[in-house]
This record gives sequence, C-alpha cells and structure tokens, in this order.
Amino acid sequence: MSKHILVYGGKGALGDRLVQYFKGKNFKVTSIDLKESEHADVNIIVNDSDTLEQQAKFVNESIRNKLNDERIDAILNVAGGWAGGNARAEGFIKNSELMWKQSMWSSLIVASLASKYLKEDGLLTLPGAAAALEPTAGMIGYGAAKSAVHQMTKSLAAQNSGLPNSVSVFAIAPITLDTPMNRKWMPKADMSTWTPLEYIAEWIDEPTSRPKNGSIIKLTTTNGKTDLGFH
Repeated sequence: MSKHILVYGGKGALGDRLVQYFKGKNFKVTSIDLKESEHADVNIIVNDSDTLEQQAKFVNESIRNKLNDERIDAILNVAGGWAGGNARAEGFIKNSELMWKQSMWSSLIVASLASKYLKEDGLLTLPGAAAALEPTAGMIGYGAAKSAVHQMTKSLAAQNSGLPNSVSVFAIAPITLDTPMNRKWMPKADMSTWTPLEYIAEWIDEPTSRPKNGSIIKLTTTNGKTDLGFH
C-alpha cells in the first residue's frame, strides 16, 4: 500500500511543491486549503469565514470519512503567509489576526488530526520561521504567531501531548523561500540566499539525520547551499 501524506496548505507555493513531489514518489496525497489542488488525490476545501472550531470539526469529519480506517504517514502543515507592521502600523490588529489564523489555526487543526489519524512513528511538521527566533519589531503579529508555533512544536513533542507513540514533530523555520511571489516582489534581492522548495521536500522525504524531537529547524541558504540549525 502506498504511503499517505497530508499537506495542509497544499495550494500555496511550498505546499504545491510538496504535493507534486510526493505524488511523483507514488504517495497518496491529501491537500487541505482554501482552494483545490489539481495535483492531489484528495482535496478538502476549508471555508475561510468559519470559526476555528467550525474549521476543525469540518476537517476532522472530512478526513475521517475519506480514510477508510487508513492511517496517515505524515502531516505537513505549510500554511501561512506574511504581513509586517509594528504596534503603530495601520492594519496592525487586522494583520496580526491574519497571521494567527494562518499559522496557529492551521497548526491547532493538524495537531488534532495527528492525535487521531497519524501513524505511530509518523511525522508532523509545523510552519515556523527563522525570524521568530529573535525579536520582530517590524512585523510583530507575524513573529508572535510563529513564536507560538515554535512553542507548540515543543509541547507536541513532549510526553502526554496526545500524539501517537514515537511521532516526530518539527517546525520548519526558513529565512526566505524561493517562491514565485518572493521573486515577483523582491526582484533585486540576492536569491542565492533563498531556500529552494525542492530542498525542503527532499529533506522531509529522506533526511540525512532526524534532529531531536521538537526541534525548530532553521534553514540558512548561502550561495545556493542550505545548512540546517536546530533550536
């Protein structure tokens, strides 16, 4: 039986790359997003106007109805986005709420899914950020949401978190990803410092070594070469 990967945020740049990568490896792939992924085997479309509780209930029921007693090998949460602003910025509260919804709502939902449907020895990844390892005065809402994801990663990796036995939990914390939108909005940036999406897919698939459970994995790319730092 082929392995089953669930990608939360499967229509985003990184999510789409993960969906296509694992489909190419003959995995069964389920995408959860606001829009349908044309590459996934199964799509679950979330209603953005629903509350967190409503979204979680809908996603849990949808997964339960589609699994047929299967268990999932890995749940990869790569949902998210970016919004800047300090405490005086126009839209500070609105942008901060958006950051919380994108990073933390999705992480809470996948944690719930993992507790019920992830295999023992499975993998759960959450969407961290290298920037949130330090103060983020110019993007407070973003940094706060990502810091909460980092804390949640460590909590889920601890005993009595409710996850199945021997599940590995990591937060992927890039500095800048090489995405079409980043290329569009930062055309003069040094793209040799941007982490390729393929690198993340390959590391998830066949890591050279698994770090300590609960690690925040900082991705630092220099001259096209990516190094990992564990926090």
